[in-house]
Amino acid sequence: MKISATIITLNEEENIREALASVDWADERIVVDSGSTDKTCEIAEAAGARVIRNDWPGFARQKQFAAEQAQHEWIFSLDADERVSAELADSIAALKKLSDEQRADGYRIARRSFYLGRWIKGGGWYPDRQLRLYRKARGRWADRHIHESVRMDEDARVENLAGDILHYSMRDSAQHHRMIGERYAPLGALQMFEEGRRTSRLRIATAAPIGFIRSFVLKGGFRDGLAGLTIARFAGHHDFLKHLMLWEKQNKK
Repeated sequence: MKISATIITLNEEENIREALASVDWADERIVVDSGSTDKTCEIAEAAGARVIRNDWPGFARQKQFAAEQAQHEWIFSLDADERVSAELADSIAALKKLSDEQRADGYRIARRSFYLGRWIKGGGWYPDRQLRLYRKARGRWADRHIHESVRMDEDARVENLAGDILHYSMRDSAQHHRMIGERYAPLGALQMFEEGRRTSRLRIATAAPIGFIRSFVLKGGFRDGLAGLTIARFAGHHDFLKHLMLWEKQNKK
């Protein structure tokens, strides 16, 4: 079982060294860069990764492109702001000792996020399982604008793998707010619009309180104190902004 670890980047000089170090167990490490103007590529090459430049086609297409460049059957996809935990590395090492018949075709891995000085337990942020280790002949990245994921063949066997992907997504609340306005809400609205979904004045008006209650109460965000309250508040803001942007799209003349 040989594994190619793939990472897509754009100006990730602060993250790429540690991300690559966390997958130093991989048989191949590939970085696909979409035009960094900092030292991302130089750092990646110095760390022993194979760096490929490719113009930005979107998250899912870039990750699929990275998988297609891999030399090995198994793909492990990691984002630049993520790290592989020691427990997950041990699980992958144990997996490599199994026979090919004993292995599934893909593995879902829990992702644990670090936010406002603590590891988050609630709000829908954990375990947040992601399918990141898979046979590339049995799965591919679904072409979506946001929340991209690997879609496996219908008859593929998928299992959970012990250990976490450690996610350092937001430095602070200001970056969180900015990412909602510049990335998550616009892309979410676009995805909904292309899927034929529509919204209403009532849905816009209720989006924020529903989003807050879902995150803070129903998904246990209250367990994370101030961090959980902040996540829930931003979840409501995201839902409001996403539906407002969808409203603008569906009523644009």
